Amino acid sequence: MELIVRNARLHPTDGRAGEPVDVAVEGDRIAAIRPRGQLKADGATELDAEGGLLSPPLVDPHIHLDAVLTVGEPRHNASGTLIEGILTWAERKRELTIEDVKRRARQAIHWEVAQGTGLIRSHVDVCDPKLTALRALLELREEVRDLVDLRLIAFPQDGILSFPDGPELMREALRLGCDVIGGIPHYEWTREDGVAEVHLLFELARETGKGIDLHCDETDDEQSRFLEVVAADTMRSGMQGRVVAGHTTAMGSYNDAYAFKLLQILRRGGVSIVANPLDNIALQGRFDSYPKRRGMTRVKELDAAGVNVACGHDSIMDPWYPLGRGSMLDAVGMLVHVGQMTGRSELFRAYEMVTTNAARAAEIDVWRVAEGCPANFVVFDCRDEAEAIRLRPAARWVVRRGKVVAETEPARAVVISGDHRTPVSFAPRG
Repeated sequence: MELIVRNARLHPTDGRAGEPVDVAVEGDRIAAIRPRGQLKADGATELDAEGGLLSPPLVDPHIHLDAVLTVGEPRHNASGTLIEGILTWAERKRELTIEDVKRRARQAIHWEVAQGTGLIRSHVDVCDPKLTALRALLELREEVRDLVDLRLIAFPQDGILSFPDGPELMREALRLGCDVIGGIPHYEWTREDGVAEVHLLFELARETGKGIDLHCDETDDEQSRFLEVVAADTMRSGMQGRVVAGHTTAMGSYNDAYAFKLLQILRRGGVSIVANPLDNIALQGRFDSYPKRRGMTRVKELDAAGVNVACGHDSIMDPWYPLGRGSMLDAVGMLVHVGQMTGRSELFRAYEMVTTNAARAAEIDVWRVAEGCPANFVVFDCRDEAEAIRLRPAARWVVRRGKVVAETEPARAVVISGDHRTPVSFAPRG
């Protein structure tokens, strides 16, 4: 044994405290899981989880690493709208260089890894004849492979049919090494162009064998209904389980009868939905007075209908969202508030949206904490998944392929009254 994590509670806890266990790692695999105290060290490195949660790595299925950390460049998004963000980014991306993109993206990746993320799927803007951002992230993908799995999605920010040589740029991006095909049908000039774009995405999928992950109906317009086209093309192409639709915020404005129909065909089509609550709650509803829409897709209803739902971070300090620190626990924390998923069992279900469900959307074998599985996991300074969402605790240790790739010393608070010092953990304990 090379590494033993002692005194850990394993995901999924489902709210049951249970007795902590010890987890042993040999090479890049979990070699043994035993009741606490039954594993001999024999020279192995030992880490004491102190009753903390040992979970599969978090997954960020939707972010834009090419745009991270550009807030205020060349100007701030004064209106806070999606459209102003796109226009601001159009100005900033003219100044992109390989070094600029790699520097910012590497920093954001480090932020995510330090907080427990083991897989990142990043959209990268390919509406650029030079494909500068893509070339930078292709280089970075190899440079960070010891820290994180980085998958790249060819994303046509300005549309495919509405941008000069859009289809050719998409094909070139895929030829250069993008892992996934992206899209943005609601941003095309006409409804007909948007439908044609969706059909083109599936044509590219047939040509390349790659999956699809598109922005879809990211608007408050209840007439934006490209998601039904995506679901139909998925079934007709036999691509069930290989298609992801991000945002789908228009679903929050659909009438209930239409939404019910859509839920059924999404389930039949095996289309995964990625909500991005941090950006969605900030960007959508900007044209409303009151009542003001929440701006997020129907997470609870999708999940109840059997649709795979995941949660993404989307932006970190960029023209669309000036906040963020790369924490998937921040993202899922916003999701449970906006989606009203604060029931006890719902909190544990929401945690799956940044682990198991997100991994499924990313088309990877779901990481599990079990003997014989890859030694990829994170130890959080909390007792269970609901507490992780509430406290957003430190990731004590992040382990990838059996090696510790990040560690954080948790902050310790003490209240001082006279000569008496009372530790504060922010967790109720009997």
